[in-house]
Formats: sequence, structure tokens, C-alpha cells
Amino acid sequence: MEVEREKRSDQQKNEDSTKLFRKLREQLYSSNGSIRRQAGFNLSWLQEDGLEILKDVLFGNSPITTKTAAAYGLRKMRGRMKKMALEVFKQGREHQQSSIREVCTKALIVMGEITPKKPPVKKAAAGKLRIREIPKRAKPRRRISVRNTAGPSRSGEALRRDESPRRVQSRNRRPVKK
Repeated sequence: MEVEREKRSDQQKNEDSTKLFRKLREQLYSSNGSIRRQAGFNLSWLQEDGLEILKDVLFGNSPITTKTAAAYGLRKMRGRMKKMALEVFKQGREHQQSSIREVCTKALIVMGEITPKKPPVKKAAAGKLRIREIPKRAKPRRRISVRNTAGPSRSGEALRRDESPRRVQSRNRRPVKK
């Protein structure tokens, strides 16, 4: 009886796992990007089975958005499966479809396995002159004199900075003798 129960439970587990695999595969083809990424992440936890599904989606005839979700799932693989995912990406770089090459190259760049190539710097044509914008010159500001505008004192003596003309006049007065 126990053997029959174990067989039933194994069959039940297999049926449940195939339902889960179908559900996650359908979610990979979803129109919502978050659902696709979440399905890829969930498949990354399923070891060999998840690797096979993600590999089939990546190399299969699917839209590029689905391939990027599969690449996301492969990038999230852990442990010994991460090495296998790296091998899948390296195989994808030599694939004949440009979309697969592009997705795999970007995944390797994100993982830090390869460095991105910088685009070459474009130089101006030697025969053509480059027209540049000439900056406008600002008008010079009027200088305001620091001197007091009251003018020189009546006595011909220059004003001190902190004095008013009246103070100078009072300073120059002679004391009255009594």
C-alpha cells in the first residue's frame, strides 16, 4: 500500500510540476514585461528543468521581449547552473540570428563577462569647415565711482570716506575767540 501511495504521490508531483512549467512558459510570452521577468526569475530556481525551458525560449522562434526575459532568468541562475547559463550565452553569441546574438551579448555585458565596445569617435570631414556659434559679448557695465557725489568741500579739502560735506565745513570753521 505504501508503494502505491508513493507512486501516486510521484505521479501527482510530476503532474503538478508540468502544470507549473506550462504556466511559467505561458507567462514568458505575456504582454506585460514584469510578468515575463518574474516568470524568468521563477524558472531560474528550477535548476535543470528551468534551464531547458529558458534555453528553448532563447533559441526558439519567439519575440525579442520574450528572449530578454529568458536571458534575465538565465542571468539569475545560481550555483553550478550559473556556469551552464554562461555557456548558453556564449553559444548564443555565435548564433546566426542577430536578435539572439544581441540578447546574449547584452546579458554577458551585464554579468560582467565581457566589456562593451565603445563606438568609434566620428571625426569631422577634412574638406568641410565646421561652423561654430560665436558667443555674444556682454555689454560692459557702467562703473560707479566710489567717491561721494557731493563734490569737494568749499575749502578745497578732500572728503574723507565716512564724512559728509557738512562735517567738513564744521571741521574747517575757526573757533571764535572771546
